[in-house]
Amino acid sequence: MAVSALDLGREKQLLKFFPEPVRLHLLYTARHHGFKMSDLISKFDKVGRFVVIVYLESGTMKGGYLSERPESYFQEDKGAFVFEIDHQKANVFPVVKHRDSIIFNNQYNNENLAFGHCLKIYNNKDKTLCVDVKEDDTYTPTGWSEELEVPFMDVELHRIQSVGDVLLNPWRELSWTEKGGGSLRKNLVSFKPACQSLNRVRVLLMGPPGSGKSSFINSVRSVMFGRVLLLPFIGTATKGLIKKLKSYDIRSERGGKPTALTLCDVLALGEGETTGLTLTDALTVIKGHAPEGHKFQSDVPIKAETSGYRPNPSVNDQIHCAVFVLNACQVMTTSEDLTRTLRTLQAEISGLDIPQVVLLTHVAQVCHAVQEDVKFVYSSRILQEKMQKAAEVVGLPLSYVLPVKNYSSELSVSCNTDILLLSAVHHILQAVDDTYEEYCPPTPADASPVTV
Repeated sequence: MAVSALDLGREKQLLKFFPEPVRLHLLYTARHHGFKMSDLISKFDKVGRFVVIVYLESGTMKGGYLSERPESYFQEDKGAFVFEIDHQKANVFPVVKHRDSIIFNNQYNNENLAFGHCLKIYNNKDKTLCVDVKEDDTYTPTGWSEELEVPFMDVELHRIQSVGDVLLNPWRELSWTEKGGGSLRKNLVSFKPACQSLNRVRVLLMGPPGSGKSSFINSVRSVMFGRVLLLPFIGTATKGLIKKLKSYDIRSERGGKPTALTLCDVLALGEGETTGLTLTDALTVIKGHAPEGHKFQSDVPIKAETSGYRPNPSVNDQIHCAVFVLNACQVMTTSEDLTRTLRTLQAEISGLDIPQVVLLTHVAQVCHAVQEDVKFVYSSRILQEKMQKAAEVVGLPLSYVLPVKNYSSELSVSCNTDILLLSAVHHILQAVDDTYEEYCPPTPADASPVTV
């Protein structure tokens, strides 16, 4: 993993050059990504503000700021500046001649990025990164003497992030370490319901088309197997593809024993009672009457005459936690009909004394910082607002909303994504224990079929 050479003291001095509170996000370091101009250029995001830092062998740090991604050969940038920081002082030199503030070339054999003629980063004839410094009249006089191919130790590229988008301190705490992830995984593998009458915990996922129900199931299984599973395509289309009640045991590893967790998928929710999973069928599934594999039809509700119908389901046939799955990209524009459906479901399920939570998916698609690293999920103002909206849409407190990032385009698992997924699973299991420890009989001998 790339690590910045910027120490806390010099970082604070650099951040003072900006009129508003900001933070840095490392995109490139030559020591990690390669000492070639093409390596540096490839790390620029499509949009954003950027700082380039050169660490000279003398111990001085020089660099420049761009208020947008470099695109053209001569680029006007009224906010650009160059700077110099050493152990005694920190100086900033704002641009004077805007027209030539940024000079950029990404043509092969002649790649370079320059702040006027004060600071130039380029490839030499050996295709190795080089740095030239001098003074010119594009920026406020720097007093820098001309030095070609100045000796340096590293070059870094950082994206500037507004503190308005990313909080300095997360509003929820989570241990983003391999040890923390291992602990969450171990807790799932060893989990046994506090209520001894429960053989396992059945969790029902409900949400509109494209919410990520099926992807969440696949992602949790990927976490446990240690690699992204390439399973049959089962449900990312806008209309949703899951039509049947399907239960998935979550195993400790490939070929391993099932954990106490079963995730259940159903037909996607629709706009009202005429499309998608109906309120009647949802409650029938939750109460344990619906048979495994039942094919849902909006105009044909599950009833006593339905093949496989359980007239007297046991507590182990029932659903033990209802999970509403919402897409962070769509939650702010949730229709009135879907909101009404979700709130009606939430109210009916509350009457059954069954715990409920909300999973907010696609979180990396609504926040740039989270896209770079999901550990910013609880530092993102944007996500905090979307989680509040998700709570409002369903009618549950914000503390019941759990953000997750499903595996979709990745081919391998990552530690922080695993941690976020396992954290959501952990809270779901805790919610079940908190509820059923009070309501369930204490021993298997006392359990009896439940008639609903």
